[in-house]
Amino acid sequence: MESASMSDRIATVPAIAGSKVRSGSRPLVMVTAYDAPGARIADDGGVDMILVGDSVAMAVLGMPDTLGVRVRDIAHHVAAVRRAQPRALVVADLPWLSYHRGRRRAVEAAGKLVRAGAQAVKLEGGRERLDVIDALVRAQIPVMGHLGLTPQSANVFGGMVVQGRSIVAAERILADAMALEQAGVFAMVLEGIPAPIASVVTARVGVPTIGIGAGAGCDGQVLVFHDLLGFADGHRPRFVKTYAELGAAAREAVAAWAKDVTEGAYPDDAHAYRASTELAAWAERQLTSEERRGGAPRS
Repeated sequence: MESASMSDRIATVPAIAGSKVRSGSRPLVMVTAYDAPGARIADDGGVDMILVGDSVAMAVLGMPDTLGVRVRDIAHHVAAVRRAQPRALVVADLPWLSYHRGRRRAVEAAGKLVRAGAQAVKLEGGRERLDVIDALVRAQIPVMGHLGLTPQSANVFGGMVVQGRSIVAAERILADAMALEQAGVFAMVLEGIPAPIASVVTARVGVPTIGIGAGAGCDGQVLVFHDLLGFADGHRPRFVKTYAELGAAAREAVAAWAKDVTEGAYPDDAHAYRASTELAAWAERQLTSEERRGGAPRS
């Protein structure tokens, strides 16, 4: 992929697949988005990929984790994102249990996301997912892998815990990454692993790695839209850099509007539609008549 801005071209799976920093490509940029306004903001910002992630569970739907999201939920948000007609490649997460029960069900689930507008799907896991990845690739559905801290497995890990902290664990991640590449993924997310391990994986595989909490040695980076812009409440992981505090700004704006409404300062004449002289006179007569009948006084 050339280093031109996203406004100059449309991202495609082959272009993303060829974007290795060591080959001279610039780092890739991916961000989550879950609706048309978010997709427009992300696309105008110049990202290469928009991930309609199962993080929609916490970021938008108020769920405690990603496990409650279903295929229909992701499809709904994919359709909203595609209505924005982004130039960025739209990747959709396959949610928990949608690809764990065999090849056929996985292809059917992925097909629903593609029909909704996804141009590729992402799934979590290593060598245990090779059969499913093979089925998806054979169905002409581009697949992005996801290794390291895989949120759908948080119960197995004992929470959102950094992975790959031992040599054995690091070698397992590396072996999984090489197997995913062989199976046909066009890229892979590396989440929540020590930076040196991500650098090794990036050096050993021929497809781009997209890091989130995996250091600067990856071929690209991804963040959650709400973390990036300061909408997320509560704890922010170590790897999150917040570039704006829009959540606080939004709260201040709503509070200011509520104050104006309760104090009668909004709407004023500048925010109301005017009437013709004839219509204004008619309204005045109606209000005067209402007052005489004991109705509500005019403001």
